[in-house]
Amino acid sequence: MIAKTFKNPKLQKYKDSLKFSLYCISHPLDGFWDLTHERRGTYAAANTILLATLLIRVMKLRYTSFIFMTVYWEDLNIFLYLASVLFPLALWVIGNWALTTLFDGKGRLGQVYMATCYALAPYPLVQFPLMIFSNFVTVDEAEFYSVLSMLSLMYAAILIVVAMGQIHEYSAGKNLLFTVATLFAMLVMIFILMIFFSMISQGVAYFISLGKELLFRL
Repeated sequence: MIAKTFKNPKLQKYKDSLKFSLYCISHPLDGFWDLTHERRGTYAAANTILLATLLIRVMKLRYTSFIFMTVYWEDLNIFLYLASVLFPLALWVIGNWALTTLFDGKGRLGQVYMATCYALAPYPLVQFPLMIFSNFVTVDEAEFYSVLSMLSLMYAAILIVVAMGQIHEYSAGKNLLFTVATLFAMLVMIFILMIFFSMISQGVAYFISLGKELLFRL
């Protein structure tokens, strides 16, 4: 029974697709092309990488040395903290897909999501050992930690840009143009959402005040 479990083709495909994220990191041009065009990636692996990213962010709050991170737990909302990753991710995926669909982009919505998640792989791979390392360094060695942490974020951002170019089959210039356009689209969506929730809030407040007025007169 155990042997059959390890030979399960779905499980094997998941393991191979998760391992393929390492190839995407080291060979981004070929990796992200094969990720979608050769169907080397899976949504299960993409979700795993995203979950690992979220998990590491939470673990860093607890296990990173106070030299590098001071956490005020009474003021921390863990859901908002996780939303600081999920919300921009959702805006990026939707914004990039919506724009590139209008301008001959080849990538589908799911592929944009998958490639973006695969591009996040350097974050948990680097941040987890850094989190442990932070507890063994002194203040004088803090610069080394900060540089590596920043490099993991910068490399993940570069991988996202490269991934979008490969799945949409854009040239470098066109890809950079649509990267900037996507960031602008994200700002527009945030603005629209703020207006929408402001209108909802004002509408709810109006009906609440109207209800109170009716109860008062009755």
